[in-house]
Amino acid sequence: MEYNTQQRKLPLPEYGRSVQNMVDHCLTIADREERQRCANTIINIMGGMFPALRDMEDFHHKLWDHLAIMADFKLDIDYPVEIVKKESLEIAPDRIPYSQSKIRYRHYGHFIQDLIAIAVDYEEGEEKQQLLKMIANHMKKDYINWNKDGVEDQKIFDDLYELSGGKIKLIPDDMKLAEQRFVAVRRNTLLAILKEVLKYKKSLYGIICNRRRT
Repeated sequence: MEYNTQQRKLPLPEYGRSVQNMVDHCLTIADREERQRCANTIINIMGGMFPALRDMEDFHHKLWDHLAIMADFKLDIDYPVEIVKKESLEIAPDRIPYSQSKIRYRHYGHFIQDLIAIAVDYEEGEEKQQLLKMIANHMKKDYINWNKDGVEDQKIFDDLYELSGGKIKLIPDDMKLAEQRFVAVRRNTLLAILKEVLKYKKSLYGIICNRRRT
């Protein structure tokens, strides 16, 4: 018995070895018209493997590109579309640089720092207090997810004070955060918190997104 690991590597494994064998056979057909019919049949089979993608705008184009790739661009037929160039596949993609921005506490993440920066400049009032409470509660959840031993509210307030550059100072007597057992099991994302904030300020989410891009 010959295992797949002992056979040559497939250019596009998602189509399987049977389709690859069809493509290999198509390459051996001498008659051009017969080879064209064989290629059309293979395309129909490939398309039938992914019916959910048939409505994609460039689905048909991609199939012909994939056929050319599986044939190592050696299949001499009349392609109904302009297929991808072999040289373009050999060009290495641009390297994605690592973020150079510094983060003081990784368990809180960049988004919390962005929210804190917005809260610093937020107009004083009830809305700001609601925003600060949501930020602090989310910080507490993040901290407990990172350190299962739990955390006192004062520690969260101290971290918030540090991350805000000393501009936000909260004390336990003025603000009570959620109980640890509640925070630990809560799975609300920061987006959910933002939705709560939007009850007071609908434009807040847009401000956050713009700040992230700049």
